[in-house]
Amino acid sequence: MNPLAIDPIVALDAQALSEAIHARQLSCREVMQAYLGHIERFNPQVNALVSLREGAVLLAEAEVRDRELAAGQSRGWMHGMPQAVKDLAATAGLRTTLGSPLFAEQVPAHDAISVARVRASGAIIVGKSNVPEFGLGSQSYNTLFGTTTNAYDHSRVAGGSSGGAAAALAMRLLPVADGSDMMGSLRNPAAFNNVFGLRPSQGRVPYGPTPELFVQQLATEGPMGRTVTDVARLLSVQAGHDPRAPLSLSDGLRDFAAGLQRDFKGVRVGWLGNFDGYLPMDEGVLGLCQAALADFAELGCEVEACQPGFDLGRLWQCWLTHRHFLVHGNLGAAYADPGKRAQLKPEAQWEVEGGLRLTAADVYQASLDRSAWYQALGKLFERYDYLLLPAAQVFPFDATEPWPKVVGGQAMDTYHRWMEVVIGPTLAGLPSMSVPVGFNAAGLPMGLQIIGPAQADHAVLQLAYAHEQLTRWIARRPPGCLQVR
Repeated sequence: MNPLAIDPIVALDAQALSEAIHARQLSCREVMQAYLGHIERFNPQVNALVSLREGAVLLAEAEVRDRELAAGQSRGWMHGMPQAVKDLAATAGLRTTLGSPLFAEQVPAHDAISVARVRASGAIIVGKSNVPEFGLGSQSYNTLFGTTTNAYDHSRVAGGSSGGAAAALAMRLLPVADGSDMMGSLRNPAAFNNVFGLRPSQGRVPYGPTPELFVQQLATEGPMGRTVTDVARLLSVQAGHDPRAPLSLSDGLRDFAAGLQRDFKGVRVGWLGNFDGYLPMDEGVLGLCQAALADFAELGCEVEACQPGFDLGRLWQCWLTHRHFLVHGNLGAAYADPGKRAQLKPEAQWEVEGGLRLTAADVYQASLDRSAWYQALGKLFERYDYLLLPAAQVFPFDATEPWPKVVGGQAMDTYHRWMEVVIGPTLAGLPSMSVPVGFNAAGLPMGLQIIGPAQADHAVLQLAYAHEQLTRWIARRPPGCLQVR
């Protein structure tokens, strides 16, 4: 293990930090002081956290948490823990910009559901984590705050749209992080920064509150962490039915961190690879992920190659239709105003224009295609307990580039085609977790998606936990800038 040249408090995983706070081994003020110092020192290197609150105010809130503990009162697992909320989620009284100049001074009156749950669990919100404009694209840059860079190479991207969250986690600026995922936004940045990111099952974490309650079924909020236990703990805080989100799952309160250890002997795992050559990938991506298959075999799993028997070109068109439809719904009014349209980045305008061309028949056909895809994966899950798939098609690229134009020698025809590998779990509403699988010769990380059947979030966490205990990539390879030299 590489020793870290940082405050031991910020080096703690979230679960260990929570235990130390509740055992009164660390005061909440000490924790906040340590994090504020660490953020001041290292955040400028990656630009992960934005809209930071004043230190004196945060220390005063930490002292309130200390007094509560002294009186025998704990708000929950996150009591006294610093937390930064992704800048797409509403935070009451704190600027929420969506990475857009149109919302540069927006201060919501109410929290998003997931934010309210984190506050209720005792977290102290220190600021926001950076995102691309409106979360569109897997490169976390915008005109308000600039670009978030990679924890392992500050000249490269952190991914997105939860890029600020992932880079902050890897740099130990936060003990645990929230994010959201439409097109891999919890999985791609996790892979790019050597941390864990879980896209939960559809409905597991209530989305919103939002004016539209039934059609938006692609994006979900979810947890990120440096350990699987931390991810599971945060999911336990985020998950559970809320009446304001009618499609949220109602299966009672659950501790997702309980029972993570299990025997995987004889468990069947299907390897999807690059979908039999359909997906272009940069050199080394597929090799690292294929090498990780040996880890799962060592755990006792029976791993074999498989394919879904589905036209993936049809799936991509289904994706484009759903995404155009939803983005147009969100941004159509801004696009219709010439002054506001000029402040939308070209990719956002392109999405809205795609929505304007859609017919009702197009949207219905996309829904049929999405349903057929879910059924195709259901057939695979009759044979396999899990499916494995790379979490990205490229390694972190130059941070001055908005998106890679060529992948594996193939030109990309849209700003997000290079992330096509993540759309399958999204469209099927399945739990999918990016786990670290190592580094290329340039020292850049990569991750692998563990995909489970519908609502099998705990099972996905169990396999990720077993893989983590075997490989320990995060402990083995912290960012070089944090290491003792």
